[in-house]
Amino acid sequence: MMLKLKMNILAVLIMGLFYNYVLGKECTNTPTELSSHSLRNQLLNKNNKTLKEQVLVSHNHLTPTDESAWANLLPRKVLIEEDDCCWMMMYRKMKNQGAKSQVSDNFLNEVFLGDVRLDPDSIHGQAQQTNLEYLLMFDVDSLAWNFRKTAGLPTPGVAYGGWEAPDQELRGHFVGHYLSATALMWASTGHKALKKKMTQLVSALGDCQEKMSTGYLSAFPTEFFDRIEASRPVWAPYYTIHKVKIHHFYRFYMSFITFYIILSCNWQIMAGLVDQYVFAGNNQALKMVIKMADYFCKRVQNVITQFTIERHWQSLNEESGGMNDVMYRLYTITGDAKHLLLANLFDKPCFLGPLAIKADELSGFHSNTHIPIVIGSQMRYEVTGEPIYKEIGMFFMDAINSSHMYATGGTSVNEFWTDPRRLATTLETENEESCTTYNMLKVSRILFRWTKEMAYADYYERALTNGVLSIQRGKEPGIMLYMLPLGPGMSKAAGFHKWGTPFDSFWCCYGTGIESFSKLGDSIFFEEVGEDPGLYIIQYISSSVNWKYGQIFLDQKVMPVVSCDPHLRVTATISSMKEGLTSSLKFRIPFWTTLDAKAALNGQIIHSASPGNFLSLTKKWSFSDIVTLELPITLRLEPIQDSNSQLISLSQESRKSTLALAHINKTITMINFPGPGTSDSVFSTFRIISTDSKTRVSSFNNAIGKTIMLEPYNHPGMVVVQQGKDHGLGISDSFDQQNAEFRLLDGNEGMVRLESVSQKGCFVHYLDGAVKLMCDSGELDSGFVTATSFKANNGISNYHAISFVAKGLNMNYLLQPLFSLRDEQYTVYFKIFS
Repeated sequence: MMLKLKMNILAVLIMGLFYNYVLGKECTNTPTELSSHSLRNQLLNKNNKTLKEQVLVSHNHLTPTDESAWANLLPRKVLIEEDDCCWMMMYRKMKNQGAKSQVSDNFLNEVFLGDVRLDPDSIHGQAQQTNLEYLLMFDVDSLAWNFRKTAGLPTPGVAYGGWEAPDQELRGHFVGHYLSATALMWASTGHKALKKKMTQLVSALGDCQEKMSTGYLSAFPTEFFDRIEASRPVWAPYYTIHKVKIHHFYRFYMSFITFYIILSCNWQIMAGLVDQYVFAGNNQALKMVIKMADYFCKRVQNVITQFTIERHWQSLNEESGGMNDVMYRLYTITGDAKHLLLANLFDKPCFLGPLAIKADELSGFHSNTHIPIVIGSQMRYEVTGEPIYKEIGMFFMDAINSSHMYATGGTSVNEFWTDPRRLATTLETENEESCTTYNMLKVSRILFRWTKEMAYADYYERALTNGVLSIQRGKEPGIMLYMLPLGPGMSKAAGFHKWGTPFDSFWCCYGTGIESFSKLGDSIFFEEVGEDPGLYIIQYISSSVNWKYGQIFLDQKVMPVVSCDPHLRVTATISSMKEGLTSSLKFRIPFWTTLDAKAALNGQIIHSASPGNFLSLTKKWSFSDIVTLELPITLRLEPIQDSNSQLISLSQESRKSTLALAHINKTITMINFPGPGTSDSVFSTFRIISTDSKTRVSSFNNAIGKTIMLEPYNHPGMVVVQQGKDHGLGISDSFDQQNAEFRLLDGNEGMVRLESVSQKGCFVHYLDGAVKLMCDSGELDSGFVTATSFKANNGISNYHAISFVAKGLNMNYLLQPLFSLRDEQYTVYFKIFS
């Protein structure tokens, strides 16, 4: 009888949820810094048990309901009780207005990722290839090791390290990302070896799930949920517990919290299995994720029936990730009401509530805990049509763009949002967590599908270029960033995390990173179906698309942009696969171009749209129509005058070491010969400038015998100067030309010598740690010749094709794309003086 009563109460709660009448949804409005993954990992790997208990258990903060959170937003001028009542009624009406409405059917559709191919020679194609190589490096046995251990199966192979190590309490999360990344990469490339590897992994995980026989699948044992009497916290039990009640509830919370920690890892497994089904057609993956969903439905139901619905809402203080998102996605596949219910239960009311009334309360929230919740709420709108969830997504994006976004398109410092419009004080090494960019791109692409507003497409371009392409270390597979430093003079190799390693990091941002580089083609094209079909081209990335709905094959070629010709040139070749069909192609004219943008159809100039609009072309397309675009890039900067200028690095052998000529603090010295992609490589690279304006230096060999100047790579407009006989060398502005001119002379065995023009017979000389201008005594001194001879090498650093010189108050700056840098120091923000 008691069980029946509990089930009836639960039924009332469930019905209320469908109609948005459940009150008392408790969750934290002010999460602590312990939401940070980095801090959690540090703390849990410390041996100080007393410190763990003090930090993990004794944290206390308020837990308002969604209605009390709304009440706190009551305008200060409202003082009387009647108005207070109206204020609450307004909230309830707003929440309930969309319960039965249907979602609009005029959204743009995604073009299936498998119908898009990147040009392998493009920047994006090379980044995709680097990621593919990384995905192929993984061993299935090592990926499945923790899952097999949990299931009691044999564990061949060796477990991976980092956050995936067997003693880490976030283990298994990367495997979920790997399932998603490989499904997306297979759709993007059709790589057969990758398909075999990911299918084997799904099968191995399926064996684990079958062995456990309950639908449960995790790298954690089920005993974690039942560890009521444990005194050891797991991963992050940061819940709202009043100090006087801690002893009464401690046992409950240890088991309760543990369950939601497991859930926060397992939603990624579930998302990976859904992607394996959607993008790779793996039916076993769908069966597995349905079993997992049913298992967790029962678990959450038990929490609600044994305790209260409020206890469930409190659980969302922990990072439940995109549980709501994956369950809404699963519901669209299965149509099972249980899946819709579970999705509803993971919408976080205290976070979404203020967004619904357009209140920016983001400060203090852990960014990447909450962006996935917004994505889930966007899916809720698409599934149920409740308009409040559309408003939430749009206002959230507006709040980020206007108050919490860096110039790169990224957000967060030390994983958190800070006060709005106060970003200048946050520039440091721990900016722009890569996960947040991955998730913000999802938010923006959904909003573009809903609205077709250009701002969301422009944002996507900004964040993708700076926040995704920039986190790979060149073409080195498996070397990625957690944070993107934005402070002045910073380097990607600086900060707490620096660059990761292929098999011993596995941070959360490694998981989202491998997904990002597997789906670079997912937001280039969108389609509009109906009587007037259209294809939107919103990203100019060299690629092709087989647009099946419109019966068109479109090949888009984007010429590499160079600073001496600041135009984006695009050629789209359209081949109709069926005669007589009329459709529209809509090309994005970005906000950053000008009214001088040009467009042509089959060589005939056509009127282009103004910046911030779409150029729409509607016709019956033939088998070989060509659309060309020429979009001026409005950078108000001075381009490097010769993008093909010869760069040189000079070296000497010294005591079994190779040293490079370099400038440090405006002084010329010798340092250990650096590798490319480092700050020292920048300091050791110089541009050869011919003093004869009619002479073009195409290589340092062509400069031998000629008078030249050497410009430091990162100090355009300055040159190396000699400061007199027996004195050191430095760098100065180019007006000091007399002391900056050297003859580049041929030395012995491929060596070169630098003779001062104004001090004839005096050469750049290195001996005993000092670089000086020393003069030849006239005697045959082999030691002097050796000390003044340098090996000429191609420049260790190289200009990116899109490189510019910015004129500063006291010096000039070399500007190049953030994604082209590895460990070099750089500055993102500059002070502007009027």
